[in-house]
Amino acid sequence: MRAIVRGKASRPTDGDPEKGGLPGPYGLHRHSLGWVCAREDDRLVGFVDVAWDGGVHAFVLDTVVAQRNRSHGVGAALVRAAADGSRAAGREWLHVDFEEHLRSFYFEVCGFKETAAGLIAL
Repeated sequence: MRAIVRGKASRPTDGDPEKGGLPGPYGLHRHSLGWVCAREDDRLVGFVDVAWDGGVHAFVLDTVVAQRNRSHGVGAALVRAAADGSRAAGREWLHVDFEEHLRSFYFEVCGFKETAAGLIAL
């Protein structure tokens, strides 16, 4: 398994995926710090996206690992690479929201700390 950090983690880009931007009509590339892929041979086995607010905050989104590759450290390696890339890009905080069944993964395995936060159902 190899992790591939995609994108330029230093700043948003012009929408060129090879430079870390996301193409498309909605300007989403301005909010993407980058992403990390895990591959086994030529098969994609994991992915995590990192968004940012244009300032010091980055956000882990869409962490996913193929069923047969779970519980082997792939997800933790993806999040670690996302944290390293965010730090290298000058971000000071990495946030994550998750469903309750992922609590031990993010807190115990990945090292996130519990904080007070708010939420409005829309």
